[in-house]
Amino acid sequence: MRELKFAIIGAGSTYTPELIEGLIVRKDNLKLDSLYLMDIDDRKLEIIYQFTKRMLGKGGINSKVVMTKSLDEAVEGANYVICQVRAGKLDARILDEKIPLKYNLLGQETTGAGGFMNALRTIPVIMNVARKMEKLAPDAWMINFSNPSGIIAEAVLNNSNVKMIGLCNGPYGMIKRAKEMLPEGTKEFDYDFVGLNHLCWITGIYADGKNIISEKLNSNTEFAKLKNLTETKRDDVLLRATGGIPVGYLDYYYFRDKKIQECKEKEKTRGEECKIIEEELLELYQQPELNEKPKQLEKRGGANYSTVAVSLIDAIENDKNEYHVVDVKNNGALDFMDKDDVVEVKCLVNKNGATPVKINNFDNQYIIGLMRAVKAYEKLTVKAGLTGDYDAALAALMVHPLIGDYVKAKGVLDEMLQANKEFLPQFKL
Repeated sequence: MRELKFAIIGAGSTYTPELIEGLIVRKDNLKLDSLYLMDIDDRKLEIIYQFTKRMLGKGGINSKVVMTKSLDEAVEGANYVICQVRAGKLDARILDEKIPLKYNLLGQETTGAGGFMNALRTIPVIMNVARKMEKLAPDAWMINFSNPSGIIAEAVLNNSNVKMIGLCNGPYGMIKRAKEMLPEGTKEFDYDFVGLNHLCWITGIYADGKNIISEKLNSNTEFAKLKNLTETKRDDVLLRATGGIPVGYLDYYYFRDKKIQECKEKEKTRGEECKIIEEELLELYQQPELNEKPKQLEKRGGANYSTVAVSLIDAIENDKNEYHVVDVKNNGALDFMDKDDVVEVKCLVNKNGATPVKINNFDNQYIIGLMRAVKAYEKLTVKAGLTGDYDAALAALMVHPLIGDYVKAKGVLDEMLQANKEFLPQFKL
């Protein structure tokens, strides 16, 4: 078993203890030689560094832990580079949530106009990491959790030579719930998973080889009550019409007017709530007696974060031939999408990375149409994020199913560009 160098970019995140816990749980499978924690926020980095050392000590891992503000130092010679950056921090997220509401558009960190602006800020940052990896760690894997994860993967995989996989914890929870719906006595479980990041569905559930998805969609079972981000009920009529079990983010498409109104009526945006939670966690992390992940971290979200990330690395490093749902190039898995389109699908994961599993004869026109429209938005967003192309940015918002209207699109774009200009070096503002 080889000794590994891990680099965490954006290590000052309060999510980092989730990753550390995952490394401790899998210490027999992943031999950690050194861990480089990189961030630009001195205060948060110091807090996480000290807490990480205590966690690893309790977990019996005696590896070198380095905190650094140097991306070069963190990346050089790394085997795995885990990215969890938030360009502009939570203050920028709060603007992403508030400005669109002025135009009667959804304010959300990954979906719609808010997610678009998050992408424009984040693409240059992650592409800089990719360029450093090309020079300093050409054999390393980039594992990215930075939102919007699918768009970031679209940018990196089609504009660099880096080995990269995009991750989200949503599919893990969806598949876990699908398993719970199997008939009693089922011995073998399998599934079909189709979509883009935060726009995905389970379209097949196999119990001992029999696909039971239709009976679940055609009866008012607990599948109709699945919840992720919201309390909105997805009834059997909706599920039959769409033909799959959706990730929670699709509520923003299915109930768009209601969701916009809910955002307007909330006393605090989710970003404002997260700022409060983050400070509470940072205070907690500074307690010298604390040496394991606190339960309060669950309030921040990101359930199963460490399981998803570290189990994927374990599957690559130890050639496990496991199935994971991740963001990769399509490469023919979905015949209605282009070969280089980044999709979120079930993949076979081993030492060669993640190979998407082909789904044959997929004919759900609702899902196909929505995926193609959102992929057009994603490609235009990547173009704007890489080059600062204003026309591409405007076109991205106009093609997005949640925006469309030219007057709203131009208004929100112009205001958000000005509000974020310090984080948009690619634009001439």
